[in-house]
Amino acid sequence: MADGVLTLSDGDFKAQVLDSSTPVLVDFWATWCGPCLRVAPIVEELANDNAGKIRVGKMDVDDNPETAGEYGVQSIPTLIVFKGGQEVDRVMGALPKSQLQSLIDKYI
Repeated sequence: MADGVLTLSDGDFKAQVLDSSTPVLVDFWATWCGPCLRVAPIVEELANDNAGKIRVGKMDVDDNPETAGEYGVQSIPTLIVFKGGQEVDRVMGALPKSQLQSLIDKYI
């Protein structure tokens, strides 16, 4: 993963995301998902562009089915914004950087 992107797991999701004082964008993805691989460099750019304002993490749904199931992630990529321990927004699909930046801008 890029320097600014957290690798999240079921085990550390609460500490890294729900307990964060900073908003967190979580990219739910899988290694076999073509659209996920296309959006991955955009997610890394967003992490670097917004460093200090929002945390960005990636969660492989195959390795972490518990959290993905808890948040009803049924198609990937799904990107969810968490703020104050709560889901505040979500988008699905490989969206362009400008749309994802607009999503982030609402919460930072």
